[in-house]
Amino acid sequence: MTLEAPLSPTEAQGIGADLEALVANVERVILGKSEAVRLCVVALLAEGHILLEDVPGTGKTTLARALARSVDVDFKRIQFTSDLLPADVLGLSVHSRESERFEFQPGPIFANVVLADELNRTSPRTQSALLECMNEGVVTVDGEPHPLPVPFLVIATQNPLEFEGTYPLPESQLDRFLLRLRLGYPETPVERDLLRSRLEADPMDTLGAVIDGAAVRRAREATRRVRVADELLDYALAFVAATRRPADFLLGASPRAALAWVRGAQALALVEGRDFALPDDFKRLCLPVLGHRVVPHGATGVEGSRASELALAELLDRIEVPI
Repeated sequence: MTLEAPLSPTEAQGIGADLEALVANVERVILGKSEAVRLCVVALLAEGHILLEDVPGTGKTTLARALARSVDVDFKRIQFTSDLLPADVLGLSVHSRESERFEFQPGPIFANVVLADELNRTSPRTQSALLECMNEGVVTVDGEPHPLPVPFLVIATQNPLEFEGTYPLPESQLDRFLLRLRLGYPETPVERDLLRSRLEADPMDTLGAVIDGAAVRRAREATRRVRVADELLDYALAFVAATRRPADFLLGASPRAALAWVRGAQALALVEGRDFALPDDFKRLCLPVLGHRVVPHGATGVEGSRASELALAELLDRIEVPI
């Protein structure tokens, strides 16, 4: 088996310029959240999915819509409720009188960008159906596989402050998300600009595409060719090993988490126009990639999320970064 040639600096700069245009286009609608927008593009390139955990009204739905419009791909929004069934998400087989056989009717999951709104409000059975197709890229109904479109990105949202009538995602399912992000409230000057920009019209109405699905597929292929030095791989392995110490963590980072961290660093390097990953790429992605995958002792609920991030921040200070 022949390995692909590493990415060249010229290729990386050209793709990086296209991706920078994508970030700038989304930022026409999502003001003051440049890092969150950039990390969403990272997830798109690294073939991962995003969990947006924040209070209502902070722009989670708008971010998903703006990203889909900027890439010129299909977008679907699924409102998750307690009575939603797996078939409502995946689709089902319906008997056709014309053909005298059952034909598959695709559900709303068959889109390039899917917003799974308030994922923690639906039952574990429906959550599992969504997360299975996120992991496999295929929907299986009545024994028949149905490939999902490429690119495929799920942006799931949940409100961390609601507990009544919710079904929190267990750690095994959280591990399926490449990133967990929070948008947070905007700074006052940014919020003022946001209010002013929407007095006459919604910027989303005039938002156009800057790249297409084929360009995203090429960028994904290029992401895998971004160079990661052996020293950085050793650093990542030492870091995740430190999260597996029973004295400090109840649950450490899995091999899937380590791979997600490396893939994310490759994607972030490409977004920045580089053909090689840097230690700073790993440090920037540490909390978004690993924060929802580790559980320190005594960590539960919203406070548990903060405890995880504090524990990881302590490891970032303690573990030596390669030069």
